[in-house]
This record gives sequence, C-alpha cells and structure tokens, in this order.
Amino acid sequence: MSNLSPQLGYLLKHAQSLLHLRMDEALKPLDLTVSHYSCLYRLRLEPGISAAALARRTFVTRQSMNVMLQQLIDRELVTRPAQADSGRALPAVLTPAGDAALDAAQALVDAVEQRMLSALTPGDSAALARGLAACVDSLAE
Repeated sequence: MSNLSPQLGYLLKHAQSLLHLRMDEALKPLDLTVSHYSCLYRLRLEPGISAAALARRTFVTRQSMNVMLQQLIDRELVTRPAQADSGRALPAVLTPAGDAALDAAQALVDAVEQRMLSALTPGDSAALARGLAACVDSLAE
C-alpha cells in the first residue's frame, strides 16, 4: 500500500463541494440556493448585466439562468424590463427586496467562510487567496 497524498486538485474540489453544501444549508432559511445568492451578488456588482453574461459569471447555463431569474422575479427580488431598449438583452437589476435578501444572505455566507478559514492564521488565509488567484489566472490563460 502506498502513502500517496491526496492531489491538490482533489482537495480543492472537496473543499468546494463542502463549501457549497454548507452555504446551501446556511441559505435555506432564506429560501435561497448558492446559485440564487451568486446571481444576486453579481447583480449588485453589475446592475443591468445580461442574462447570458450573468450565467457565465455564476457558472450556470443560460437556460438555468433564465429559470433562476424568473424565480427571483416572481419573488420580487429582481426586475427586468418586458422589452429590451436595444438588441435582445433584458438587463436585470436588484429590487430593494433583492438588496435586503442579499444583505441577509451575505451575512450567512460570510459566517460559512469564516468557519472554513477558522483553522488558518490571517497570513495563511491571505496566502491561500493569493495562491488560488494565481491558479485561476494560470488556468484562464
């Protein structure tokens, strides 16, 4: 039997899976999923973003994004015009209720992230963030 260490990629995927699970658990009382949270978060950063761009930035398909946006519109957390001003894109924006929901969700997500990083020193956390950013940059090239 060999003493092989887990591969870094596997550890990253395992951490990502557990982070997603814990975030879903935390967001459940708000009747939000991680995907809903990601959508609301991106809409705060980029109000008026198209659904296609929003899908790319939140790692879901365009079809899934259209379904999710409709769910958020039905809950009055997001609004979109019935017709585009120009082109085909219908820009989505947060409503005041969406802003409040995102604030509540952000507090829950922040607590999960703090739990995830609790065994690390602030220096270790900063080094991890820098390392992961460098990995993303390398793979994105």
